[in-house]
Amino acid sequence: MQPRAHYDDFAGLFDYPQVDYPARVHRIRELLAGRYPAAVARLGALSNALPTDGEMLAAAALDEVQEIFTRSFDVQPITTLSVGYVMFGDDYKRGELLVHLNRETREAGVSCGSELADHLPNVLRLIARWQDPALLVEFVGDILHPALERMIAEFGLERMEQRHRLYEKHFKTVIASSADRGTMFREPLTALVLVLKEDFALGELVRPEHHSDFLRSIGRELDIETDESRPAPPRSRP
Repeated sequence: MQPRAHYDDFAGLFDYPQVDYPARVHRIRELLAGRYPAAVARLGALSNALPTDGEMLAAAALDEVQEIFTRSFDVQPITTLSVGYVMFGDDYKRGELLVHLNRETREAGVSCGSELADHLPNVLRLIARWQDPALLVEFVGDILHPALERMIAEFGLERMEQRHRLYEKHFKTVIASSADRGTMFREPLTALVLVLKEDFALGELVRPEHHSDFLRSIGRELDIETDESRPAPPRSRP
């Protein structure tokens, strides 16, 4: 198996962006150059989409990139960076996965900060240090790879339109993203898949028995919130 230190740098692409975000992208492009040309090309597309010509973001540019990141993964999101949720939703299988990932991150000395162990940056930092190669290969093939493919699929035009209609139904204001940059975080996800395929010799995906439709899950949660916010009907007098 190839050295895995580059997954540390990949993790930085999915942390909340700071002024040095373009430098993070530049660094991993240099690390991957030569061995992963297709992934480097996708990261080049990300670099071109960033509102800067240098390795630092000015204040206004940082605000824009942070807003797009939040729009992509947090508030009225395109997808989520929680690998277990993408695969299993609220099924007990996600809980089992978190138990295993918590153990592995402890053994590898990976700090998860305020996020759960299945948060993509935590997962990538774990991959760089995972102590059990056989278990790592199984996790990447059975969990991480299909989860990433589902994340990427959420950036498709049809799914974006469905999501817009869903959010219009439940929110007074729908957050808009710029047409040219609104889907730019699809690029590092795609680059990551290309590198994983090379490093782990991944074959064709097999649809897992348990899966989660992110849009359907979000729709259910929004319906519940709407029902809970409605006033209770008045009680009839005896």
